[in-house]
This record gives sequence, structure tokens and C-alpha cells, in this order.
Amino acid sequence: MATIQEVTNIEDDSKTLAIPELVRYLCDHLGRQVVAYMAGLKDTQMLGEWISGTEPRRTNQMRIRYAYRAARMIIEAFDEKTAEAWFFGSNSKLDEDAPAAVLRNAREVEDLRYLIPAVKAFARAE
Repeated sequence: MATIQEVTNIEDDSKTLAIPELVRYLCDHLGRQVVAYMAGLKDTQMLGEWISGTEPRRTNQMRIRYAYRAARMIIEAFDEKTAEAWFFGSNSKLDEDAPAAVLRNAREVEDLRYLIPAVKAFARAE
């Protein structure tokens, strides 16, 4: 269970860290295929470019920032395997959709409005 301060730190990091840092963290902890899927990419090649400093589109940045926030909360509460299972499992708080699919299909922030409450409930970080 994450403390309020830990959750605040994760939320702050998800908003302020540079995209290359967020992508690197996600790739290191979840793997490139998982990150590419959640970011809405066809393959992993663009991830290397983002890590090198190429600016992703706004939609991709939004997905990466939300994915980082969710992943880090679960990894800190549990572990990497649990985070991957959570991202790909059916989630009742997301109309039975898998969180990874919600991220991949998100076009606007509004599309992700239930993602963070779902991860907080799972990681008991409310």
C-alpha cells in the first residue's frame, strides 16, 4: 500500500519527468512490446527514438504519462509481474476492458478518467 506522499511523488513524476525517462522506466520494468502496445505503436522501433529524445505526438505522450503513473504505483505496491498482469487483465472498473487496451485506444485525457482510480483501488493507494 502506497502512502499519500508516495502517490503524490508518483503523480508529480508522471507530469514532470521527461518522456525519455518515462519510456525507459516502462521498458525496463514491463518490456518494450508491452510499452509499444500501450502507447499505440505498431512495433517497438519508435520507443528507441523517444528514449533518444524524439518528441512523441501529444496522444502518445498522454498514454506514456498515464502508463508510467499506473505501472509505478503497482510496481511499488507489488512487483513487475503483477503490474503486467493488471495491465492485461479484465478490469471491472474499466467496463471489463484491460487497462493496456484502454491506454492504447485513448485519444483524449477524458478517455483515461477511470484508469487512475482503478489502479489506486488495486494498489490500495487511495
